[in-house]
Amino acid sequence: MTLRRVAQLRSYEQFTSYCDAVGAELPVEKPPVFGAESALAQPYIYRGRRLSNRFAVLPMEGWDGSADGGPSDLTRRRWRRFGRSGAKLIWGGEAVAVRHDGRANARQLVINESTVGGIAALRQELVDAHREAFGAADDLLIGLQLTHSGRFCRPNSAKLEPVVLYRHPLLDEKFGVRDDSLVMTDDEVEALIEDFGRAAKLAWKAGYDFVDIKHCHGYLGHEFLSAVGRGGRYGGRFENRTRFLRDTVALIRAAAPGLDIGVRLSAVDWAPFRAGKDRIGEPTPYDGEGYPFAFGGDGSGKGYDLSEPRRFLALLQDMDIQLVCITAGSPYYNFHIQRPALFPPSDGYLLPEDPLVGVARQIKITADLKANFPDLAIVGSGYSYLQDWLPNVAQATVGAGMTDFVGLGRMALSYPELPADLLAGKPLRRKQICRTFSDCTTAPRNGMVSGCYPLDEFYKSSEGYGRLLAIKKETAVR
Repeated sequence: MTLRRVAQLRSYEQFTSYCDAVGAELPVEKPPVFGAESALAQPYIYRGRRLSNRFAVLPMEGWDGSADGGPSDLTRRRWRRFGRSGAKLIWGGEAVAVRHDGRANARQLVINESTVGGIAALRQELVDAHREAFGAADDLLIGLQLTHSGRFCRPNSAKLEPVVLYRHPLLDEKFGVRDDSLVMTDDEVEALIEDFGRAAKLAWKAGYDFVDIKHCHGYLGHEFLSAVGRGGRYGGRFENRTRFLRDTVALIRAAAPGLDIGVRLSAVDWAPFRAGKDRIGEPTPYDGEGYPFAFGGDGSGKGYDLSEPRRFLALLQDMDIQLVCITAGSPYYNFHIQRPALFPPSDGYLLPEDPLVGVARQIKITADLKANFPDLAIVGSGYSYLQDWLPNVAQATVGAGMTDFVGLGRMALSYPELPADLLAGKPLRRKQICRTFSDCTTAPRNGMVSGCYPLDEFYKSSEGYGRLLAIKKETAVR
């Protein structure tokens, strides 16, 4: 399969013809409307609050906090850039662990009594930067993503220290889960729910508008949804697999009654992928009759069925949770369906499909869920790979009601001002557009801080850039 770079598709005809050729069914507006008339510039009323555009900044892990879990100068720099983006919905901004042993890396933020002051100041940095750039900041909605990393915990070093909900026949071998002592008991789950409640109360006191109870990307909240073989109160039937969410929500509302709640959800998942023939990604073989461990999967390990995701969103709606961010898969075991990119991370595999197909899949799934739940405030993901064509597709999806907000992750690292430029009617700065080199993933996978090393001069001029280039040369999968 010969893939073309999106940057080479310079005309509408080239882009749409290529999408047709690779099977990426994308809505594309021609020409894009910049400025106040854009669909992305239309306000959204959320619980009586007016958000004046349809951009959201998605939560990321910078791997650049302090040893005790507080923000560093690098963290504060990133959040100031988020503030200058012009986006009105800051979805978490950062993945923040609710306790030390749940950190995805030894530099991840942790919210507790000793760090909450710094995390409150982090929010204020963003607000001040937004006010400085745009004159006011009273129309921002700012959240904090709360997480426990489960089987991907690395709280003390680069070494995995996994905590799991069940023994997985494929992921256990891949990530070194060797015995049952790593499986959480129901009592340990209940203690973790208390930790989420304490963390949410601190986020409320720190001034955040909402917390995201993370249910995506293979982390612990997501793993509850696939715990079909687990016994006890938190596994098996759907009611038990969602008990963690329901109990956590009840506790947060009792502890922090003024705090709103959102959920970022991997609405579909597939089997873990491995490098197959010619190093092209393929599902890891599973000996069972059907693959049952993918929430939103169709049993094949490489397809989806939205029956349970729709049921999950119905549950959120019943609990009066209106903020929902849709994503897919996991960056650890099937990155191409979660974060479409032309260049795989250093521990990845060659692409089994054009990344535009992955973008189209996420947009289609999000549109289905939005159509079924029109009253929920839905945030879409996967848009960064569209690059120069992001405005055309984003405006088409929002204009057609396929999503309410366009979420930006990697693009917010390389080009945080993209929303502001587009909404002001300015042409996009092509040299800042994320080209999905995956350096923001490869760097932390190798113990370095995350950032846009190719396009952000701050990181490009750092000592780590040379080290990153050497790592990429040594581990190249292209």
